[in-house]
Amino acid sequence: MAHTNAWNVDRLPRQEGRVFLVTGATGGIGYFIAEQLASAGAHVILAVRSVDKAKLAVQAVRARVADARLSTVGLDLGDLDSVRSAAGLLSQRPRLDGVVLNAGVLARDARTETADGHELVYGTNHLGHFALVALMYPALERADGSRVVTMGSVAARSATLNLEDLESSRGPYRGFDAYKASKLAQMIFAFELNRRRQRAASRVSSLVAHPGGALDGLTPGRPPVFARTGFSFVRALPLAPFVQGKDHAAWPPVRALLDPCAEGGQLWGPRFLRWKGAPVIERPTRAMADLKTAGLLWALSEKATGITWSPHQPPLTRGPIGSTPAVQMNPDD
Repeated sequence: MAHTNAWNVDRLPRQEGRVFLVTGATGGIGYFIAEQLASAGAHVILAVRSVDKAKLAVQAVRARVADARLSTVGLDLGDLDSVRSAAGLLSQRPRLDGVVLNAGVLARDARTETADGHELVYGTNHLGHFALVALMYPALERADGSRVVTMGSVAARSATLNLEDLESSRGPYRGFDAYKASKLAQMIFAFELNRRRQRAASRVSSLVAHPGGALDGLTPGRPPVFARTGFSFVRALPLAPFVQGKDHAAWPPVRALLDPCAEGGQLWGPRFLRWKGAPVIERPTRAMADLKTAGLLWALSEKATGITWSPHQPPLTRGPIGSTPAVQMNPDD
């Protein structure tokens, strides 16, 4: 699936006056998404769990982008009270031009739970982001052409989603299978969100991106956030023809967010074997685009989070929005 317009990953379109939220922005791919958006002149809100890590991330971005406009908001996607609090703060903004749902929990050896009693990986990666988007959707609608970019995974192509056991409570717990299923759930949600916003004539587009394969050893250092060691670089070199650093892994979500020719419902990933290179459009798997599964997953997500919502309508939630104070620091506006 070709995309016709030229795109230079090193020369992004200018974004002055626009505001973007990035979850999981204090390290890894999320950090580089934030850095690249800041380099284009955007005001970037870093959604963070740790105040200390947030300070380091802000320091690192400003070392590369001296005039970076940055803010932070406290967010723990594994705690729905925290999600409500952050969303309450974000929903009060005059505008929000886009969000990259990047934060995530990787595979676990044993099953653990979130603060709300959901399986940690599914509860954080999917349910937390589902609730966040629902509750801050009014702010997204106030900006013309805003976008929700969900970070999927190439691993989701081999995942299965068991709607009768989304939280891996039956049988032996297999951490990587739970992780793959959570990423598939995120991608199904993103495609369904775009279908629903189209039916509601909402101006908010929903796109999906995935980073391909990314290794610390191929990632440039960003002190004090990350320092690449010589050993990790040498160990990663044999894989360099097939995978990339986390700076390059940020390219697909950044293009999905900023490319004026990108459209809702698209999936963006690396060009070479879906693992590395410049971002291009990919075809979703049948499982990602299944309408019946998407409808059922949406209903189950509403039940699990206590949030009933539809694009263009205020969400109904069992808990108060903004009930717990959110952390915010270094505001530039």
